[in-house]
Amino acid sequence: MNKLAILSCMLIMVSCAAHKQLVANQPAQANPPAVKPDSKLVSIKQHQLVFNTFAAKASTKLDIDGGSNDVTLNMRIDHGKKIWVSITAILGIEIARALITPDSILIINKLQGVYIKKPFSYVYQYANRQVNYNMLESIFVGNAIPEALNDQRAHIQDDNGTMSLTGDLQDLAYKLLFGQEVKVNQLNLGNPDDGQSLQVNNSAFITQANQLVPSQIDIQSVSHNKKIKANLHFTRVDLDQPLQYPFNIPESYQPADQN
Repeated sequence: MNKLAILSCMLIMVSCAAHKQLVANQPAQANPPAVKPDSKLVSIKQHQLVFNTFAAKASTKLDIDGGSNDVTLNMRIDHGKKIWVSITAILGIEIARALITPDSILIINKLQGVYIKKPFSYVYQYANRQVNYNMLESIFVGNAIPEALNDQRAHIQDDNGTMSLTGDLQDLAYKLLFGQEVKVNQLNLGNPDDGQSLQVNNSAFITQANQLVPSQIDIQSVSHNKKIKANLHFTRVDLDQPLQYPFNIPESYQPADQN
């Protein structure tokens, strides 16, 4: 697996959107009218996964432009603070590790002895500027993205117990589909004008601490002529357990952008 494949795996959840500049924000109203909460939206919020820490192990098939790799992802999340990911390959050999915070991205490639140390804004080379840490964390744990839940212009529809939530975050369109358990079954993000899209399907769930957690996450990202697919099957999920997030860059490693 080369440097690009490892980086893509780290950023796959956010590699959906446009490089073009965002349109300017509209001036806010001096006294915006009060909006009465929709009961359906309240129900969605009540079924969001609630946790302090999240740990999961996933058997993962990663396909980048037709090149397939089978790896294992070990993921740990400190809610609102950090996402730690370790990628192992054959015989349990660790090939990459990442630490993502609201402010920064750190990635080490153990195969090539290189690292990436960037501000979070680095993902904007691959993603829309609307993407932020909380959105990324929500996708990993199967929650609805916060921006959609807080979008007063979003359209919500209920069709025999299957709900959809649609809207636009400036030039980033979104659509979420919810099953009868009021959990996200599908998330679509994209910028049709730029031919870029991200689809996340949560096709199976397990119960952990009396809450539903996705156990099968299938991701497909398209950006012009580049296609990335990832199929994650979670074999273990733990909530609110004490976790460590070990990460250090060996002195012998060189910055990846110098190689």
